[in-house]
Amino acid sequence: MKTCLFPLILLLTGPVAAFGQTSLEEYRTEVASYSRTLKIARAGSRAAEAEAAAARTGYLPQLSLAGNFSWAFRCREGAEQWTFGVLPQLVQTLYGGGAVRAAARQTALGSDIALCEEAFSRFEVRYAAEYAYWSLSAVELYAAAMREYVSLIRSLKEVVDRRFAEGYIAKGDVLMIDARLSEAEYSLVSVEQNREVALHNFNILRGTDPAESVSLRESIRDTLPLPRRIPAGEAVARRPDHTAALLRTEQADEGVRAARAPYNPQVSVGVGGSWQPATPNRDGRTQIDGSAFVQLSVPIFHWGERRRTVAAARAAREQQAWAAEQRYDDIVREEMNGWTALVQSRAQVDASEASLRIAGENLQISTYSYGEGLTTILDVMQAQLSWIQLYTNAIRAHFNYAAALSDYRRITAQ
Repeated sequence: MKTCLFPLILLLTGPVAAFGQTSLEEYRTEVASYSRTLKIARAGSRAAEAEAAAARTGYLPQLSLAGNFSWAFRCREGAEQWTFGVLPQLVQTLYGGGAVRAAARQTALGSDIALCEEAFSRFEVRYAAEYAYWSLSAVELYAAAMREYVSLIRSLKEVVDRRFAEGYIAKGDVLMIDARLSEAEYSLVSVEQNREVALHNFNILRGTDPAESVSLRESIRDTLPLPRRIPAGEAVARRPDHTAALLRTEQADEGVRAARAPYNPQVSVGVGGSWQPATPNRDGRTQIDGSAFVQLSVPIFHWGERRRTVAAARAAREQQAWAAEQRYDDIVREEMNGWTALVQSRAQVDASEASLRIAGENLQISTYSYGEGLTTILDVMQAQLSWIQLYTNAIRAHFNYAAALSDYRRITAQ
């Protein structure tokens, strides 16, 4: 009976040559180039930058022009039925209660926050790309293992059928191997479906035809070294989302000043003019007048509106401060859990590889012994089942380690 266990075991644990295949770095680049998430984040950064530039214009003089034209249906006291007015003004705010400064600072911080969110989105997209890559690698290995498993059962069935025809075994052995083969073929169909789904996810993430075939250069079976552990404090300092949380706290501080600004005195100066006929317009002649002015506004009593508005802004600032503290705790927890998962999955890889080698050797011995009439069909079937289970465990262990490594890089912003 033909067996191909050791080539499969080597396939799981050893490197292979790669020609015309998609590498992990190439795939990450393709995903980043296509990613709608990153495009949305970049658009948000541009919008925030434009808002910051618009807020800074509050420091500059403002030129405005107002005009009106009217026509009366009746002419009274010899006046013309039409009149108009053109009123240009150039106004410079000297003190707006701090509103301009607060708005400029808020939008500048908003631009920095958007940049942090864009950076964090890049880590998320990178992790999604690596997870899809390793998922496809794992399911392809599993599909190959299931095909070999079906092939092993079919080879065993040939021996069983021949020995039954020769009268050496009972009909029960034939029925058992037929049932096991049917079960394995059913499982293979499910695995092939999962492989197609993983391929679709892989291609959609990079913006190509979902059904396009692909050959991976890297594999979960490749040696992925255990990285250096990043201290929790350093991980927090690296994380753009924590930086954004701190910036939101500063932005909330400026929000308190912005809430207080409308209730402070406001001073502005300007020059203006008017071009219009006399009132009433008796002869249609127009005149141009100019003026310079100083405007002062002092809110006096608003029934406690200022106090309540500022209190609401301070509560929002406190909320953002606590959110930043919560983000700190979350990152520390993520780093610790991520490192634990990484170390444990690495240990599972080592254990599963040793178990798989033993199971492969046991299956070969059982298969040979059955061919020589030294063991029963149940022994061989149990060895086959044990092998495919341990092979599945090995694939899962390799995938868990690769995914945990990618996740730890995301958590520590590497």
